[in-house]
Amino acid sequence: MRARHPWWLSLAASLGAVFVRLLAATWRFRFEDAPEYTRALQRGERFVYSCWHSALLVLAVLHRNEGVAVLVSRHRDGELITRVLERLGFVAARGSSTRGGEAGVRGMLAWADQGRQLAITPDGPRGPAEQVKDGALYLAERTARRVVPVAMAARPVRALRSWDRFRVPWPFARVLVAHGAPLEPTLEPSAPPAPAVAVGVAAAAENDGAADGAGSARARFEQVLAELTRRTRLAVGERV
Repeated sequence: MRARHPWWLSLAASLGAVFVRLLAATWRFRFEDAPEYTRALQRGERFVYSCWHSALLVLAVLHRNEGVAVLVSRHRDGELITRVLERLGFVAARGSSTRGGEAGVRGMLAWADQGRQLAITPDGPRGPAEQVKDGALYLAERTARRVVPVAMAARPVRALRSWDRFRVPWPFARVLVAHGAPLEPTLEPSAPPAPAVAVGVAAAAENDGAADGAGSARARFEQVLAELTRRTRLAVGERV
């Protein structure tokens, strides 16, 4: 049976998308992308983009109308978020690490098979804030893609009183976006993975030490994303 949604949901999503576009039109963007990322993107490489949940608004604006596939939770607000993102030119898979997770992964794999870029917030959908869960690395392993850490900072910016301190740049704010060097699921910068390598990674995960290895990879990725975020915020004069 199809879920029933409030009559006003479609209208709210349309108004939300219009508001985001109008606000973003006033922002002054600057980029500091790693050369490794720029070269790989120019080659046409497909990635799993990963940013903190607090940075979602700016990055949704930046990558709008690119057909990027995003993972959106099945929580109550997920349907509204999905509809806003779709109006910004994204496609969505519904699920998360806490509810409907496997369905979400299957949806993202289906979008990957169509050649779409993928994006996920590793601390979503409910935190803890800026602590990496398994989703991004697992998705990267399953798709044999590299992970691109992404950070944003802005001045002036409003950090909302939400669990993630969701960040909304003020009108005419200076916004800095940084794409880091692509990382293997093992978090070592290297050449793009071959399918055989991904199979080997999956097989190795069945060994007794897989849990420790996954925890170590998760910790390293968290450190990379945290440092990229810290440098980006310092660059615009944000308080760190």
